[in-house]
Amino acid sequence: MATSAPTERVLDILEFVARRNGEDVRFSDVARELKISQGTANAILNSLCERGWLVRDPQTKAYGLGPGLAAVAATTATALPLTHAAKQAATELANDTGLAASVVELVGDALVIIAFEGGDGRHPAGLPGERIPYAPPFGVAFAAWAEADEQRAWMARNPGVTGAVARRLRGVLQRARERGYDVDWTTPVLMRMSQFLGEVRTDADVSDHVVAVLEKALLDCAKVGYLSDDDPAIETQPVATIAAPIFDAAGQASLILGVHPGRPLPFKEIRRLGTTVAAAAARCSIDHKPTRA
Repeated sequence: MATSAPTERVLDILEFVARRNGEDVRFSDVARELKISQGTANAILNSLCERGWLVRDPQTKAYGLGPGLAAVAATTATALPLTHAAKQAATELANDTGLAASVVELVGDALVIIAFEGGDGRHPAGLPGERIPYAPPFGVAFAAWAEADEQRAWMARNPGVTGAVARRLRGVLQRARERGYDVDWTTPVLMRMSQFLGEVRTDADVSDHVVAVLEKALLDCAKVGYLSDDDPAIETQPVATIAAPIFDAAGQASLILGVHPGRPLPFKEIRRLGTTVAAAAARCSIDHKPTRA
């Protein structure tokens, strides 16, 4: 897919400022962190400020998100009702469970965090705008409800998914569909590793061999499919995310709603949270009857 480098630089700056979550962002930060020239950074920042998408504090010289973005965000309730409903559901889940909750959207070959609510900050799953490669071990809650050819394409994105690993992963997808939700114990460290892998994939100076080695290591570390109900002898299991799909009018898994315990949980608590998340996702879903493989 063809992309526009100038447009990507504008979006990179907006996402960079958003990820700083209220921290001061100065001109030098933008140029240094995004590796763009000072002239380009200055021109883009000025344009974004003129349009109200960013604002610049006259005293500290720091940049922040502006009212123009707020106006755009306000239209999502009518323009993107499913997204709006999912974000509201995440807020309610965070309030009701005391856990961080998130909404993730599949954009191309990336999982994009579009909302992150609540939590105590000890086990961050990411910030809105952050991208995670849509490849094993990530994205089970999307892949589980995808068609068979889409599942194969998802597994093929990680060269380490072969033989016994592929068979195990197919079982994980089936189990997620049977339950109605996915249980993922990927740790925050592995989440950061996946984000690093996403950056490496787009670096033209990194060989395909190095990317393949990193992907295999990530899969080995994550131990996809380690589920508490696979072994009744295990009393607790470390859980990072419990997630369920939100379906659009076409019956496709359009968004993923999840909570992030970030700690070991007994099986009964995992099931209770899973049922809660799945019910919240179902309330957001547009009325339809998704097909079952």
